[in-house]
Amino acid sequence: MKLSQIGELSLLDRLRKRFCTRSRGLILGIGDDAAVISPCGKTLVTSDMMVEGVHFDLSWTTPFQLGFKLVSVNISDIYAMGGIPRYILLNFAASKDCTTRFFEDFFDGIEHALKTYAVSLVGGDISASDRIMLSVTAIGSAETVIRRQGARVGDRIYVTGTLGDAACGLELLRKLKRTVDLEKGRRYALPLAREAAVHLMLRHLMPVARDPSELRGKATAMIDVSDGLLIDLGRLCRESGVGARIRAQDIPLSDALKDAASSLGLSAVTLALSGGEDYELLFTASPKKKIDAACIGEVIRSGIMVVDGKGRRMNISHKGYQHFAVQG
Repeated sequence: MKLSQIGELSLLDRLRKRFCTRSRGLILGIGDDAAVISPCGKTLVTSDMMVEGVHFDLSWTTPFQLGFKLVSVNISDIYAMGGIPRYILLNFAASKDCTTRFFEDFFDGIEHALKTYAVSLVGGDISASDRIMLSVTAIGSAETVIRRQGARVGDRIYVTGTLGDAACGLELLRKLKRTVDLEKGRRYALPLAREAAVHLMLRHLMPVARDPSELRGKATAMIDVSDGLLIDLGRLCRESGVGARIRAQDIPLSDALKDAASSLGLSAVTLALSGGEDYELLFTASPKKKIDAACIGEVIRSGIMVVDGKGRRMNISHKGYQHFAVQG
């Protein structure tokens, strides 16, 4: 059945019944002209769009994966400020030929993400469009906000988790040219060991945002790695008025990435430096602080450089994803 056969009011009624659970601080949710919440601490608000053909390709992305990722990328922004996510607003636009199956599977992914991050869907909008256009506004709170501004010369630079996995997962999906329902445990012919391939593709299709709770009171500046390590590090350094020296050999790489990069003829280090959508946290902290994360460099007065194991400067392009830039 197509969405045009049901209509906006019926779709909204379905969502209202499905997401009626009230979380802490929610006074009034879906149903009125606006939600009513009772914020605590400092309120954080962020918004992100995902447009078909720009941010995702349905040739290799399922509706479930798309819904989960849409929530994750917004939650990651709240986490990057040291916050706790509370609520989301969601806007959904699709063509009149979009099926109810797509709609339900998409909101299955949304629901799974809401449970993962313990947040509530409190409103939004549904509209017709010539292609799928999605946006989420996430609302959170923080007692102390961690900004991109705050890094000081001498601070160490850290990253949570491993980098480059999502970019490599995307390369695998481009080669497969089909959707992979990894969450359903189905088996596919893959160009490398299944366990490694599944890990990498899931990092791209269903990234899980990193909770910063252990970093509060320690990080001096922070950003999430969405567009690539070098681009996002450049943003943090620009806001802080400092530079950075990164040691390539200390960048955390997963075994899956190393194996896949070798099989695909790609550089694992380049994927880690320039690939995007890992949604790990990149942050700085005083060398006096005990940090449970990989230290990949230090803050310097100016410039951003990457050095090899012998301290020699490497010629690395600051490539990553930027809207309105020519993507090579």
